[in-house]
Amino acid sequence: QVRLVESGGGSVQAGGSLRLSCRTYGYSYSTKGNCLGWFRQAPGKEREGVGTICTDDVIPYYIESVKGRFTVSQDDAKNTVYLQMDNLKPEDTAMYYCTALSNNHVRPGPWLLAHPSLYTTYGQGTQVTVSS
Repeated sequence: QVRLVESGGGSVQAGGSLRLSCRTYGYSYSTKGNCLGWFRQAPGKEREGVGTICTDDVIPYYIESVKGRFTVSQDDAKNTVYLQMDNLKPEDTAMYYCTALSNNHVRPGPWLLAHPSLYTTYGQGTQVTVSS
């Protein structure tokens, strides 16, 4: 059973940076058909996929609004996936969740970010607040 534990949230001013970490338990970085993702949800808004990386191609995919500012990476040896967030904007303020999709064999791509229900495991979330 997969378990995810996020850390690294906080409060920063616009233009600042934060790095979120997600320690994974029970997740295989080598089994094809698995993906890790970062989703966020702001008050009163729907959950939004930010970035994802899958074992099939190990290529990170992002939503347009964070391209060039956010970077998803993973360290297999540490069983950890990261979300580096640079040039943060007030609209990035949200609860951020680490998520996992396991044994689904979906085709990797940014389209996954529009389908949060495919990610069946979520961490507890970590708050990111960006002030102007």
